[in-house]
Amino acid sequence: MKTTLNVLLTLLAVAAPSLAADSVGPTFDRAIKSAESEVVSLVEAMPADRFNFAPTQGEFKGVRTFGLQARHIATVIWEVAAASNREKPPVDIEGKDENGPDSLRTKEQIVRYLKDAFAYAHKAFSGLTAETEQQLVPSPFGNNQVTRGYLAASVAWHSFDHYGQMVVYARMNGIVPPASRGGQ
Repeated sequence: MKTTLNVLLTLLAVAAPSLAADSVGPTFDRAIKSAESEVVSLVEAMPADRFNFAPTQGEFKGVRTFGLQARHIATVIWEVAAASNREKPPVDIEGKDENGPDSLRTKEQIVRYLKDAFAYAHKAFSGLTAETEQQLVPSPFGNNQVTRGYLAASVAWHSFDHYGQMVVYARMNGIVPPASRGGQ
């Protein structure tokens, strides 16, 4: 029994590094799923007639509307996921200030663009390993290189940055963000 236990522990010790090397992708994917859950549910909760809302009082001159915030999040996701794979985004992302195409006007179009961007990010990053996470790729935002892991992490942190702004917009319109509603 003791010998069997020692053999099992030895096998685990030998196998652990290779198991850990493959666990990086799911970690990034969970962070992306977390951002997706919060952002998409908030975008879906905002009434269509409020997508053009942007605060006007205080220091809000020139800020993106709610709809542009959602389009911007999606556009950056498309950009970083494509850059990670060293390819062009598979959709049109052209538009002013990384806001995506101006043809995206309705709530339904923006929600679809956002959901598709997150799906593309899951494909791009869920398979990262400890080795591929450290691969350098050209940054979509300049003439430098970044790691694929940095791009994967940026999907979450950038999405949450804009999510915070969108929560303010939603609350200014009487919408309680789904994440703040509790046990519903």
